[in-house]
Amino acid sequence: MALRPYHYLLIYGLIPLGYYLLRGYLFLLRIRVVGEEIALGCLDDYGRLIIAVWHQRLLAAVAYVLKFRNFDPIIMISQSKDGEVATRLARRFGFVPVRGSSSKGGTSALFAITEALKTNPAVIHIVDGPRGPKGVVKPGLISMAGFSGAVILPLIVSAKKAWTLGSWDRFLIPKPFSEVTIEWGRPFVVPRDSDTETFEEFRREIEMSLLEGHAEADLNSGWQEPL
Repeated sequence: MALRPYHYLLIYGLIPLGYYLLRGYLFLLRIRVVGEEIALGCLDDYGRLIIAVWHQRLLAAVAYVLKFRNFDPIIMISQSKDGEVATRLARRFGFVPVRGSSSKGGTSALFAITEALKTNPAVIHIVDGPRGPKGVVKPGLISMAGFSGAVILPLIVSAKKAWTLGSWDRFLIPKPFSEVTIEWGRPFVVPRDSDTETFEEFRREIEMSLLEGHAEADLNSGWQEPL
């Protein structure tokens, strides 16, 4: 079986090189932020944030979230071999990785993140998981918010010029020097004692908030996802 490019980073100890190349690339992006006061206000009011982002838009989001690396933000990373590369890079960027996903190790990872949120004020959560389906919010997001008391903030990410990979989610890679818009959505607070029906209502509402927010952001930026 052919090795993927990032496997070479592990085999030949090239994680530091990969880190500096990625950091240099992210530095070239022009970040425009909308609604940052929403996030800061929620942090003051609730003390803990869950930043909800699509897997497709994660790379562009990292360019902005690095601004908050002093908060030691948590991020869930899959237990796959690919996830090992991501974990090592995440640590170098100042994130606190927790291994697990909706399909493997999800329960233990959810518990670990809930515990970590007692001392770390923010978690970046990839809401459709590492495998999709694309555009569907997994229920783990709602459980995490209910158990931890953290407020959920959708993060809308768009780029004027970008490439897309042939992956399940058409992973987005903004082109160097492209303007990337980061917009904070409205907060969602999930009561701890919510029943199953209420949890599902929150899940659908957040999913729609992300779908509609990205559709509008892409329209405003002029970028259209290839069919």
